Amino acid sequence: MDTDVLVVGAGPTGLALGIDLTRRGVAALVVERAQALFPGSRGKGIQPRTMEVFDDLGVLDAIRAAGGSYPVGMIWQDGRRAGEHRMFDPAEASEDAPYSEPWMVPQWRTQEILRARLEELGGKVAFGREAVGLTQDADGVRVEFRGESGSGEHLTARYAVAADGGRSTVRRLLGIGMTGETLDPHPTLVADVRISGLDRDNWHIFPPAGDGDGFLAICPLAGTEDFQLVARFPDGTAPDLSLEGVRKVVAARSHLAPEAVTELRWASDFRPRAALADRFRSGRVFLAGDAAHVHSPAGGQGLNTSVQDACNLGWKLGAVLRHGADTALLDSYEEERRPVAADMLGLSTSVHRGETRRGQATRQLGFGYRKSSLTHETRPDPDPLRAGDRAPDGTVDGVRLFDAFRGPHWTLLALGGAQPPDEVTALVHVVRGPAPRTYGPGLFLVRPDGYVGWAGASPAGLPEYLARFGRC
Repeated sequence: MDTDVLVVGAGPTGLALGIDLTRRGVAALVVERAQALFPGSRGKGIQPRTMEVFDDLGVLDAIRAAGGSYPVGMIWQDGRRAGEHRMFDPAEASEDAPYSEPWMVPQWRTQEILRARLEELGGKVAFGREAVGLTQDADGVRVEFRGESGSGEHLTARYAVAADGGRSTVRRLLGIGMTGETLDPHPTLVADVRISGLDRDNWHIFPPAGDGDGFLAICPLAGTEDFQLVARFPDGTAPDLSLEGVRKVVAARSHLAPEAVTELRWASDFRPRAALADRFRSGRVFLAGDAAHVHSPAGGQGLNTSVQDACNLGWKLGAVLRHGADTALLDSYEEERRPVAADMLGLSTSVHRGETRRGQATRQLGFGYRKSSLTHETRPDPDPLRAGDRAPDGTVDGVRLFDAFRGPHWTLLALGGAQPPDEVTALVHVVRGPAPRTYGPGLFLVRPDGYVGWAGASPAGLPEYLARFGRC
């Protein structure tokens, strides 16, 4: 085999998975069809749960330095400010949830940060490799590429992951269908531009005029000098993606002159849709990110759900490839992630249609895996935290829990006098001390992806549970 895991696609999903696998000592190669990383701002919102994942992956400081909070919306009418519009319901940070609101970082910058972290760990991205064929057998996967020297190149791996976007070539090669709907048939222009004459303290919204000129929104992109422009067009029209085309739209729909748009950095013709792959796995190949689920951008769920796919799959591949876990563990990826993706699709679609506010649900702190076959709750009346839930942050005997969780290991919390087993393996870190309010007393085994896998008042059954995951 050329590598243990071949990750097709160097978007946020593929890069996050590459980081997670590499830090586990799994040989992973990320390949990308394009000659460079995606250049646009498209997925700019990072939800609090993804901030926690980025904390674990070691990129949180860079993400925070690169971005900023979302600005307040400002509605314009007839060239005048008509009132503010709050995009998100406010939320206060707390000890158990230190990241409370979305953080804005343009997608291209997020990918640069993830790539730098991957390379810091010794991983790499191979650009200019377009997948054109795929075969697999009981031992591995062979992917054929059209590369710089033409067709005929191939790579073999024990497993492969399709992280190559909503139009996934790998998904098509596998014959996996995708069920969904177009949420809005109207073309939408999304562009990164430089604009003079607008402040960077507001997300500027220009509602359609009485003659139906269409919607325009211009949002300052935190950490850059750019704005993201979004303009909706009547069905059947084709947006002009040139600088002159963008200038015409801005002049027609706002008080700004055409020359206020000084530079066009990236543009796309976008049609919002929602779709879910019929399966997330075919043999030794897994679907992750947009290859598995496509979201409306409303509510900022797409990139975030995708990165968390990588977080879920990475530790399971690591357990099988490095620690001798039974391959049946990999079945739990689809079991756990497909229902979450379906829920997030429903949420983003509801936000898109104006039925749901961007609030607690869109922060993604509340979903978990209580019904998963990997979840074992042994207490008769668990309260307040149950196995399957996200493991909150907190402080135990001077130790911050997110610091204790950070890394590829499991963490056993022995709280409020609960006693851990006499022996645990080196890859299970033990934290002892008084029980934080959000946990209560007991033993809580926190999975490598930050969810409670097993909980009990005593260690009875815990060694048998851990044995399912190999030499962890």
